[in-house]
Amino acid sequence: MPVTSSSPLIVSFGEMLIDFVPDVAGVSLAESTGFLKAPGGAPANVACAITRLGGSSAFIGKVGDDEFGRMLVDILKQNGVNSEGVCFDKEARTALAFVTLKTNGEREFMFYRNPSADMLLKESELNMGLIKNAKIFHYGSISLISEPCRSAHMAAMKAAKNAGILLSYDPNVRLPLWPSPEAARDGIKSIWNYADFVKVSDDEVAFLTNGDPQKEDVVLSLWSNNLKLLLVTDGEKGCRYFTKNLKGKVEGFSVKAVDTTGAGDAFVGAFLVAMAKDPNIFNDEGKLKEALVFANACGAICTTQKGAIPALPTTAQAMELVKSKAK
Repeated sequence: MPVTSSSPLIVSFGEMLIDFVPDVAGVSLAESTGFLKAPGGAPANVACAITRLGGSSAFIGKVGDDEFGRMLVDILKQNGVNSEGVCFDKEARTALAFVTLKTNGEREFMFYRNPSADMLLKESELNMGLIKNAKIFHYGSISLISEPCRSAHMAAMKAAKNAGILLSYDPNVRLPLWPSPEAARDGIKSIWNYADFVKVSDDEVAFLTNGDPQKEDVVLSLWSNNLKLLLVTDGEKGCRYFTKNLKGKVEGFSVKAVDTTGAGDAFVGAFLVAMAKDPNIFNDEGKLKEALVFANACGAICTTQKGAIPALPTTAQAMELVKSKAK
């Protein structure tokens, strides 16, 4: 899909990698006899989700100067994502993740990053021009784990903030990548107060608060006065939203889940497209709920196929699901 310059640019920052997914669901990594190669990495998935829905996106990150790295950049280009902010590392390899699908479509991870190219992005390699042209700057927490990528992340985030760009944060907790659960909690929360918009899953709320994610006071312990919107996704049950003046929930869609990889990224991408078009969406409950119903549909559709990027829905597919439920 060609990117139209009329839609506001959303820049996604972080990791892009290869997910190896067993070709049979419900087996452990050790038992699996074959793997499907799927492009992944939450920030890259979000960038592709945006263009699949007719939005305009760019990805900033680093891959290895290897077959997998070049393949990933080609996939960005095929999906209409601006890849001018992607660097190639001559020394380090593109990151790999082996992802086991349990019978219910939930996942277990094993990562190969020692160090991988994405961890080695330096502040001097950032494409600041792209960042400053954005309407929204989106990122996760994996880029905070080690230097020099952490410093690059902080510099990019601060440049965006200073330019008046909306900051979007999906922590995307991956405990195996952090030195300890405490380090993950501290690292994820260290940039919490910068964001205008944060999306967390119910499991992530439980991890970050050590509390019951269904309790409103537990969720609101994550509220920061800089936030315009806090979204909690509850899987197929839908999502809950909290702004300075509004709160509520939006029902999800029940589909046959095959692989939940990328569902949250499809949801985020859909919501960011709506947010980029109408930055006042945080104050209009009708528009907010409409955008969240559509985002829930995008997340649901993404679980019906293996792999993240191949399963991302188009606007027409998501609208069809929304309409089918409204009948």
